[in-house]
Amino acid sequence: MLTAKCLRSVCSPRLAVPSLRLKTSLQPVCKAASCGALCRSVSYSNNKDTWHSKFPAPGFKTELSYYTAGLCPIGRYSTSHMKQSCWNCQQVLDKTPAFFCMACKVVQRPDEGTSYFKIMDCDHTFTLDTQKLQRRYLQLQRSLHPDNFSQKSAKEQEYSESQSALVNKAYRTLLKPLSRGLYMLELAGMRIEEGTDSEAQADFLMELMEINEVLDEAQTPAEATKIGHDMKGKLADLTKQIDAALCEGELQTAKALLAQMKYYANIEEKVKEKLAEFM
Repeated sequence: MLTAKCLRSVCSPRLAVPSLRLKTSLQPVCKAASCGALCRSVSYSNNKDTWHSKFPAPGFKTELSYYTAGLCPIGRYSTSHMKQSCWNCQQVLDKTPAFFCMACKVVQRPDEGTSYFKIMDCDHTFTLDTQKLQRRYLQLQRSLHPDNFSQKSAKEQEYSESQSALVNKAYRTLLKPLSRGLYMLELAGMRIEEGTDSEAQADFLMELMEINEVLDEAQTPAEATKIGHDMKGKLADLTKQIDAALCEGELQTAKALLAQMKYYANIEEKVKEKLAEFM
């Protein structure tokens, strides 16, 4: 029997899933997910196929891209805006993002409109290489950390702090599958809002309540560990499904699967807490 405690656990704010509501009226929906070099675009030049979004920042133009022959779609960002110049020596910055000027070596102001995937030099894909992501993070922080600029000008200190904070935010967003997937939906044109998800099916909620009840009643580390192992399996399976949905441009499907991922990830955290109680 499902206890009142279990019901409170499933319905608690900790397990609340972001209500992912589509804020754009575009038809067709802008599809965003990269599957490497397999993706090719067939561009359309008529006005209705070009739109401007909050993602990325002003100066970027987002175009709807269409794909054929079963190839994977990707939201494509045009970087045809004017290139930035170094604030110190006025040398044109060839790279985007540019962390340092190649001519005078000073740190540059951060480009807030640059995709986190580009900042972290990662493939625009849900199943990115997290080890590569971590190596890139450490590399950037070694060079951008504010401690390295304590004897520099006030502007360089300001920019190093901003760059370091942006790198931190990009890293945290892309490291976890859930935040990574939500960010990819935002890049695709979906505005994500926090709130209680009312679309979860009754049988899924029933499954969650049963899992939470078993976890609450676990008497040994082995029992809690088994639940944690089951959650890892479910999350791994969801990761594959979400990757496929994003690759096919099925954004609503990806949204629903990410909501399930939120629930299972919360239970996984509760397993860690339960195991800590046995120590």
